[in-house]
Amino acid sequence: MSNCLQSWPEPIVRVQGLSESGIREIPDRYVKRPADRPTLSSSHVDNIPLIDLENLKSSDESIRDETMALISKACREWGFFQVVNHGVSHELMATARGVWREFFHLPPEEKQKFANSPVTYEGYGSRLGVEKGGKLDWSDYFFLHYLPEPLKDEKKWPSLPITCRKIIGEYGQEVVKLCRKITNILSINLGLNENYLHTKFGGDNERGACLRVNFYPKCPQPDLTLGLSSHSDPGGMTLLLPDTDVPGLQVRRGDDWITVKPVPNAFIVNIGDQIQVLSNAIYKSIEHRVIVNSGKERVSLAFFYNPGGDILIKPADELVTEDQPALYLPTTFNEYRAFIRTNGPRGKSQVESLKSPR
Repeated sequence: MSNCLQSWPEPIVRVQGLSESGIREIPDRYVKRPADRPTLSSSHVDNIPLIDLENLKSSDESIRDETMALISKACREWGFFQVVNHGVSHELMATARGVWREFFHLPPEEKQKFANSPVTYEGYGSRLGVEKGGKLDWSDYFFLHYLPEPLKDEKKWPSLPITCRKIIGEYGQEVVKLCRKITNILSINLGLNENYLHTKFGGDNERGACLRVNFYPKCPQPDLTLGLSSHSDPGGMTLLLPDTDVPGLQVRRGDDWITVKPVPNAFIVNIGDQIQVLSNAIYKSIEHRVIVNSGKERVSLAFFYNPGGDILIKPADELVTEDQPALYLPTTFNEYRAFIRTNGPRGKSQVESLKSPR
């Protein structure tokens, strides 16, 4: 990424350090414009569609068909759904969440060994975007690569807690399997070959997978800021493991923001911009953001399943017709991802900018 700075434009401030210092007011850098602040009146707790994947194994064809139809409807109308009975061990999910919580509670100097830069974003970070003086979000994070294999470097993963690398590895293997299963379902629902998305992402050798673990510390003025500003995910698909009892994710629904209530042991699945492009906008990536609170910290694990960085992504030929011409110009995921890494989260402005001139 040649257009990216080699280092951050100003010294990095760890949000967790700010939170633990006992401040009563948040610094101006974190105060959002009034239009972007969370308002309680516009955010009712609701739920995105819930899918039981066990039903796809039912001997009753009508149950299988109904489940496929529910997933299709969720992708078309919501861009988000939760899945249960997904095949990933509940114990592994809890252990992974726990080991990351422990990491964020290590002494600052231990975490600092893994401090990241805007070149690859890998490691321990506290900002997205490299605009000097830009507004910041109320969160710290850790970002790492699983796939493709050449990008995976366990030496860049936390060495403490002592079990961390082993658990991160196991978690990645299991979630990749689930991602593959879900992309097959989405391909079938789009009327394509079941391996369509898998192949377009680059198959076993080139597809990408990475993890961003978000840590949202307690915030003395949660009504003025966001843990993560509104954005749609730039990649293919995201599987989010939320915290158990602290809601935070909000999904845009028309002019409303819906606060998602996590179902125990579920993953929250959302469509990313690359699947919006590949599906020619039959499936849409939906804006979402994260609110914070004054009483509880929150940890979440966002697993991004993506096309390989150098693969040209464009609408599927089978989904382009005279009535439905291709809505997007071809672009590689690396070119695409450079936008959010340079500018930070900015709603859906980026996928809109790919639209074919009419």
